[in-house]
Amino acid sequence: MKAVISVIGKDRTGIIYSVSKILYESGVNIEDISQTIMQGYFTMVMLVSIPEDISITELRNSLSPLNEQNLSIQLQKAELFDETHHI
Repeated sequence: MKAVISVIGKDRTGIIYSVSKILYESGVNIEDISQTIMQGYFTMVMLVSIPEDISITELRNSLSPLNEQNLSIQLQKAELFDETHHI
């Protein structure tokens, strides 16, 4: 299943590492990634492929400790993202 992950937070060293490490350990493949710094804020959007044996809820739970590091992380199925952002 494909999903979109967005990450926003004050820029600091190690954000990409922290997110990608969790994804790697969960067997998630990063298919596309875009990141930038906007006035001191780190922003990143990833298109990922999640293995069949992992649910969105499980992956959300794996990423949730990053919220405690002052990062806002959103995870959404790509098909749902497409439907809610279609004009």
